[in-house]
Amino acid sequence: MHEKLQDYFSVIFEEELLREIEKYGKLVKLKKDDLLIDVGNLIKEVPLLLNGAVKIVREDKKGDEIVLYFLERGDTCAISFVNCLNNAKSKVRGVAEKDSEAIYLPVKKLEEWMGKYKTWREFVIESYSSRLDEMIEAIDTLAFMKMDKRLFKYLSDKVKIMRDTTLHTTHHQIALDLNTSRVVVSRLLKQLENEKKIKLYRNKIEVLEF
Repeated sequence: MHEKLQDYFSVIFEEELLREIEKYGKLVKLKKDDLLIDVGNLIKEVPLLLNGAVKIVREDKKGDEIVLYFLERGDTCAISFVNCLNNAKSKVRGVAEKDSEAIYLPVKKLEEWMGKYKTWREFVIESYSSRLDEMIEAIDTLAFMKMDKRLFKYLSDKVKIMRDTTLHTTHHQIALDLNTSRVVVSRLLKQLENEKKIKLYRNKIEVLEF
């Protein structure tokens, strides 16, 4: 854990805070599709992502889902942080998009560090601001963007998060993430391929333009 923390967070947090994170944090390894957090869970710990990528989704009462945003290296889930401090149950689900590692931090330390370390306070505020901006962008996308534009934005965003122009996914999974039908996704993917923006393969998509 020490080396992983130093590799990225040494330029963000002071050495004393890094030592506390190492002392009180719990290193967790996640496989692709593992749950980081789930809807309805009472959150006692907040993840700090060391590497990989995590998809944060919102679920309605019928079980339909939609992607709100993605977490990548160096991110934390600000929604989980707020729920943790308020002793509230999670309203989102976090799913590993690929093999990832995270440090789980206990809520009692999160509160203490807010007053003790300026860098931690700034990190949490910045994280919350970034996640809020991403959720507003998700709302704007739903309200104002046609499905073909939404689909291409989804693919482009995912390429950047995964750091790979080839996405290993299915039409069905994309439909679930965008809360639409597989038939619509398949038709629009074919349209994007004809426009030479993507190349379709079996269970994978190569994004040519993003």
